[in-house]
Amino acid sequence: MSPMRSRTRRGAAAALTVLMAVALGAAGAGASNAKPAVPQQRQIASSVLGADYRITLTALRSAEDGYAASVRLQVYTRSDGVWRESDRVTVGDVDGWFWYPLTGTGAVCQFSTASTEPAPLVVGLLVTPSIGCSDPVHYVVKEGRVYAG
Repeated sequence: MSPMRSRTRRGAAAALTVLMAVALGAAGAGASNAKPAVPQQRQIASSVLGADYRITLTALRSAEDGYAASVRLQVYTRSDGVWRESDRVTVGDVDGWFWYPLTGTGAVCQFSTASTEPAPLVVGLLVTPSIGCSDPVHYVVKEGRVYAG
């Protein structure tokens, strides 16, 4: 191969490399201006207490740390034949749980309720398989509102 042809190929390869770097940089800059994705969520437990309450536990994946999660406890009351949210609380700390154990097998160690007024509610969740379950957290649902129990 002649030296001229070799330089031409090297020049073309260098130009192509520069163009790809510019294109990737522009794509990265555009991505940083994009709206953040909606955090993943997964219902991990649910209970209906007679005709009065529906209670759900939902794992919410952190937007900042893909391994972290929060747990939302929601209470719904029935009104005109439709379940409407009447209260919600965060179980534990915001982003204080791990996403994968919360959404895997055996995530809910304890979730007990009773159809009384006020309705006692106990929640225990898997921290990690090696650590085991959290201490149970006690709540009371009274007139559609959640209180520490």
